Amino acid sequence: MTTTRSELTRNQALVLAALAKAEAPLSAYTILDRLRDDGFRAPLQVYRALDKLLAAGLVHRIETLNAFVACAHPHCHAHGLIAFAICEDCGQVDEFSDAVVRERLGAWSADHGFRIDKTTIEIRGHCAACAAA
Repeated sequence: MTTTRSELTRNQALVLAALAKAEAPLSAYTILDRLRDDGFRAPLQVYRALDKLLAAGLVHRIETLNAFVACAHPHCHAHGLIAFAICEDCGQVDEFSDAVVRERLGAWSADHGFRIDKTTIEIRGHCAACAAA
């Protein structure tokens, strides 16, 4: 069963809104700091909300940054591959999926008898604006 935005608890909605407004990925502690005026007092409140939002496919964890972003594409989890381009200069994160990469990984896993549960690719470099500067 998938959670919709209308089914979110108050804390989940606040965490999702904080991520949606952010210009870059946020750590759980940064989310906590931003939501203190809304009654958040402990990291556990943020982590519980993030766990539910991750399970619902509404946010992503950027592994290399240990931070979170709101999902840019509502049904990206159905693609089986989520990729992120992370700018080393400004911190901007672009989410995308690529059919060719997905097909090649699928072929490799079939050839090797490997069952893929989740594929996340993180590409680090410089966005067009920062590269041009």
